[in-house]
Amino acid sequence: MTLVIDEDSRQVRQFVCPCCNTEAERTWANIYDDNTAVGVYYASCYHHNGVHETWIDAILGTWGDNQFDDHITFGCRVGPVAGSSTPAATLVNGGAAAPDSPIFGQKLSREEGLSHPRLAEFWKVVDTILEHDNLVRHHLYGTGSERG
Repeated sequence: MTLVIDEDSRQVRQFVCPCCNTEAERTWANIYDDNTAVGVYYASCYHHNGVHETWIDAILGTWGDNQFDDHITFGCRVGPVAGSSTPAATLVNGGAAAPDSPIFGQKLSREEGLSHPRLAEFWKVVDTILEHDNLVRHHLYGTGSERG
C-alpha cells in the first residue's frame, strides 16, 4: 500500500477553538492508494494553551456517488505524552467533534477501533499525514512550510 495525499483536493481553514478561544487550523484532503480513493482525512491543529496537538479523523471506505454504506471513521490525537520527548499518536473516538452525516459511516469508538481489522490501514493514513501534510508537520514538529 502506497498512500498519497491528493493535493488538488486539499483545503485549509482557520477557525477559533471553542474550548480555549485560540486560533486553530484544519486541513483535509482525499487519500489515494495508486489511483483508487481509499479515504478522506480531517486534521485539526490546536494550540491548546501552548500545547501543540493535532486531532485526526480518517474516513475509510469506498468512494463514489453517495456511496457511504461501508464507511468507517477512526480518530487519533497526536501531541505530547508523558515520558516522550516527541509527539505520539493515541487512538480516540472517531469523528467525535464532527456532526452526524452519512459520509462518516460508523464512527468507531476507541475500543471498537482497537480491535477493528482496518486499524493498521488507519495508522498508515496517519503516517502519511504526518510525513506529507506540511501544515500538520510544521504544527507538530516545526518542519515543512505552514501552508504548502
